[in-house]
Parts: sequence; structure tokens; C-alpha cells
Amino acid sequence: MFKIIFIFCLIFSSFQNLIAEEYFLTLRNDKVNLRQGPSFEYPVKLFYKKKFLPVVVQDKFDNFRKIRDHENNTGWIHISQLSKKKAAIIINDEELLFSSPSVYSRPSVILKRGRLCKIKKCKNDWCKVTVENFEGWIKKGSLWGLL
Repeated sequence: MFKIIFIFCLIFSSFQNLIAEEYFLTLRNDKVNLRQGPSFEYPVKLFYKKKFLPVVVQDKFDNFRKIRDHENNTGWIHISQLSKKKAAIIINDEELLFSSPSVYSRPSVILKRGRLCKIKKCKNDWCKVTVENFEGWIKKGSLWGLL
């Protein structure tokens, strides 16, 4: 009986660790309020003005999620303002966008730090992204918005 209880507790604790993991979401709208606490009663800390901006969800309370952005700003956002669409931000000073997932393929454009990319798919160390009118492959290591 003790073994069964021990196994149950072990499984339950590992399940709780899975729930508490951080994950990325994106902002659903062009204007999103970042609040100091998990309620509409709390004051607004920041206004985000960029749709699809990736954020890390760190905690949840009721219908609010505690998030962190690429500049380490933290606060609470209502879940209606978050989306599961995939996007990332370039973190290197300059990064090349390639026509195929290889550094030996033809580069199509240079992307600067802070540029927002919509992610179509990822495989191995590369992600296929769209940036304005350009589409191509970029190294995963130069993106913030993926786990």
C-alpha cells in the first residue's frame, strides 16, 4: 500500500511540474494592456502596440496570465488578449533569411535586431518565417519566441 501511495505522489508531483512550465503565446490585438495584477482593478503598467508580439506565460490566476516579454517586462494580461499563433523576434544584430534551411543556400534579405517574424514551421535548427513580403529560413538560435 505504501508503494502505491508513493508512486501516486511521484506521478502527481511530476504532473504539477508539467503544468507550471513556461510557454510562448502571442498578443492577439494591436493594443494590449499589461497590468500590475491579475484583475481589471489593477493599474496598467504598459501598453503593447504590436500584434503577434511573443510573450512567455509564467503563471496564471483565473482568466489572467502573468507574462514576460523580450525586454523582461512582467505583468498580467487577460487571456482574451493572447493567441496561440507562432511568432518570434530577431535577437542578433543582423541575421540572414535564406531560401532553404542551409547556410549554403541563397540569402534573400538581412533582418535587424527586434524584427518580428511570423513562424510557419520549424525543423531541426531552422524555422521557416515570413517578414512583411519576404519568406525564408532562419536559424532557431537567432529567434526569441520558441522553446
